Amino acid sequence: MKLQQLYTSCLAQGAYYLQSEGEAVVIDPLRDVEPYVQRAEQDGARIKYVIETHFHADFVSGHLDLAAATGATVVFGPEAKPGFEAHIAADGEVLRFGKLSLEVLHTPGHTPESTCYLLRDEEGQPHALFSGDTLFIGDVGRPDLAAGATATPQEMAATLYRSLRSKIMPLPDSVLVYPAHGAGSACGKNMSKETFDTLGHQKEVNYALQSQLTEEAFVQELTNGIAAPPAYFPHNVHFNKAGYEALGLVLDRGLQPLGPVQFKTLAADPSVVLGYDPRRPMPMRTYPVPFLLGWMGNSLLGWAVFSRTFTKNSSWWWKKAAKRKR
Repeated sequence: MKLQQLYTSCLAQGAYYLQSEGEAVVIDPLRDVEPYVQRAEQDGARIKYVIETHFHADFVSGHLDLAAATGATVVFGPEAKPGFEAHIAADGEVLRFGKLSLEVLHTPGHTPESTCYLLRDEEGQPHALFSGDTLFIGDVGRPDLAAGATATPQEMAATLYRSLRSKIMPLPDSVLVYPAHGAGSACGKNMSKETFDTLGHQKEVNYALQSQLTEEAFVQELTNGIAAPPAYFPHNVHFNKAGYEALGLVLDRGLQPLGPVQFKTLAADPSVVLGYDPRRPMPMRTYPVPFLLGWMGNSLLGWAVFSRTFTKNSSWWWKKAAKRKR
């Protein structure tokens, strides 16, 4: 058995690579899928499944690119309705690869389709739980992101309470919990800096898993003091659910070299910031920034800025579009 947590600190996000007997599984991959492809090649393995725990809000996942590159099957849990071909697994379904298996545990609450996957070892014993945004280390997923016309945050929180108690808490204390996020993510309120733990220890220290906690108290705790989600969250959910262009096409279209005249024109444009060092604070003014080039260390970073304006104190979002060694 091979189990690797691929943790990206800037997103506080955990993806997972599993491999047994030449068959591999990737759970919650990032947009850049090359690291997963390389790991499978090094192991002489074929990626059989690309598994998503839910439609992510804080990043665009790499499920479609990875499936296209490897021929793997994209898997979602019950109630997922993606706009592309995928296997919608049933609650309790078993996905087998090599000598291992993953049992599908539908755990709605964070979102309706949220699903955990229980890894069983060669002997069929529970070994690890890939809990997505259902259960974090020290916390659980916020219930407001998917709330809308059909359910309130309070109703989603009550659903999550029942999911935790019916599907996760009965599992053995020895099971390792591998969540999709850690401290720094906006998908929870009180996540630990640790990126995995035993379920038994979480039952001791995680407020959401306390046996004496009532549903009413859980709902109140979970829904009080939730900060507004970042504005880009709905856009990412849309891409993850409806589909998107291959990353290679996006980069080929966006990474066009500038000639001297084009560069001089851009440099004279006050709406373009050239040579910004992201380690230094921006001035206390508002800039309309459709494009930003930044230098850090010996690398040239190209950033696609989706917020049209930002200030030193504002919350703005950017996505790394390219990184090239100078």
